Amino acid sequence: MAEDFAKFYDALLELVKAFEQKNVPVKVTSDVDSTMVKIYGERSSALERANAALEEISELAYDTAEHHPYWSLLYDSSQILKIVLEKWNDTLTEEELKEIKWYADKIKDSLENVSSNHHHE
Repeated sequence: MAEDFAKFYDALLELVKAFEQKNVPVKVTSDVDSTMVKIYGERSSALERANAALEEISELAYDTAEHHPYWSLLYDSSQILKIVLEKWNDTLTEEELKEIKWYADKIKDSLENVSSNHHHE
């Protein structure tokens, strides 16, 4: 599988090079060992890339639901990040700050649960 992916990645780099020669620059990041490649338009911002990564994190949280002991830590953290990224270029409202605090409190409770479960093993 990894060998097939490496071949795909090499072909992808050739395609990227062909488009760059036509003045269509893209940014490619990869982890071939994990069989992952990300392609971004040249003008994509760090904020846009962070939002895309948060979508991946949120998908994991939703897919896992409450079947994993760390689910709540992941989900509640992602909700805080969602609020922060949405307001990155703006000011957080008092209501949003309260919501962040509520999620932070849930994270604290989850940490206590994870810690107490860890000590009982």
